[in-house]
Amino acid sequence: MFQLGDDELTDRLAGAMADVEDRLREAVTGADELVDAPMRHLAAAGGKRLRPALTLLTAELGTPGRDEVVRAAVAVELTHLATLYHDDVMDSADMRRGAPSAHAVWDNSVAILTGDLLFARASQLVASLGADAVRVHAETFERLCLGQLHETLGPREGEDPIAHYIQVLADKTGSLIAASARYGAVFSGAGEDLAVILERYGEKVGVAFQLADDVIDLASDSETTGKTPGTDLREGVATMPVLLLQRRAAEGRLDERGAAVLERLGTDLRSDAALRAAVEELRDHEVLEEARELARQWARDAVAELEPLPAGSVKDALEAFAGLMVDRLA
Repeated sequence: MFQLGDDELTDRLAGAMADVEDRLREAVTGADELVDAPMRHLAAAGGKRLRPALTLLTAELGTPGRDEVVRAAVAVELTHLATLYHDDVMDSADMRRGAPSAHAVWDNSVAILTGDLLFARASQLVASLGADAVRVHAETFERLCLGQLHETLGPREGEDPIAHYIQVLADKTGSLIAASARYGAVFSGAGEDLAVILERYGEKVGVAFQLADDVIDLASDSETTGKTPGTDLREGVATMPVLLLQRRAAEGRLDERGAAVLERLGTDLRSDAALRAAVEELRDHEVLEEARELARQWARDAVAELEPLPAGSVKDALEAFAGLMVDRLA
């Protein structure tokens, strides 16, 4: 569990998270013997559990001990796990959370169907929380799909590629983190006004988190991240550092090193050596620091959304949570 500045609060959240973990293990087993192994695969590999942690944290603004809060926390993590199975197939990623990805262990069909099954399990939990929860879950899933489609199709002619990419991040990552924050407020009885504030906060935290991941993907090794560095580059997906280089080129202010990086990115990166060289060149360019600062700015903007919240340990912890999303960049 994250250290959020208040030991009593951190301990309380850790206890609630233990309950979430127990229920998560139950939720990824029991379909039948044939599919239990792929269903448990990513959940057993661990992970940050950011989304359920945020649900538990925002619930502290109301009555946090309610069973509905725990069910919502499990549902958002199951939904997140489902998207990871699908993402790894689309990205041809060999590793996830330091372990072989599901499609690498089994095959694409098994990975996709396992993701679908996990989403079904999440939907069953959400259905137990009422019609509004079902609506939020459905709208969130729509945004998750739209974000992936827009990433795959790319920006329309004349559309700003960076604005397009930020919207992709808001849909693919921000929407589920926003739902996580909302659920904690709603099911703890904190009220709709706070839920709306926390949704806005959560979406911006999600964008900050993903922008930070763009940097970490290039600046860290696979042992640190649990993923193969530069997978998006190999698949031709331009993350923020590459988009910043492309913007400089379009504006006629790209330096010689940046031009060399873009030239390399246009070559065949299927071999590990070629991908490693591209990652190292991009890692050494100043656009990586520019992307870092952009992540930090989104985290600051998320914190600004919290201004109407009452002062206290929960608000402080939410501010710390936003900071944790980008402190990984140090």
